[in-house]
Amino acid sequence: MEKIVSYCRRIDEDLSRCGRDPQVFRNDHLFQDACCMCIVQIGELVSQLSDEIKAEAPAVPWRVIKDTRNFYVHAYGAIDIPSVWETLNRDIPALRLSCETLLQKQ
Repeated sequence: MEKIVSYCRRIDEDLSRCGRDPQVFRNDHLFQDACCMCIVQIGELVSQLSDEIKAEAPAVPWRVIKDTRNFYVHAYGAIDIPSVWETLNRDIPALRLSCETLLQKQ
């Protein structure tokens, strides 16, 4: 769980470094690749979580996170950059908050 939070923080740092500007993201392949790799790592880590841990946060779309990882890995050329941007700005902060909450309960 700590590693998931760590990757969420990396994404936040990358977004901050680039001014949270969607145009910068659209035009910077290194920025895209770095963020997508963090999402891939998050998905891999989620796939290793126990069912018991996942049950503690049923509102988190664990399966979607894992499926997103698989899509990024197997269909990288088809990734929709505006959708990635939305994931980075909406879903990753929510996931981070949920994981931090779970960690506090342990």
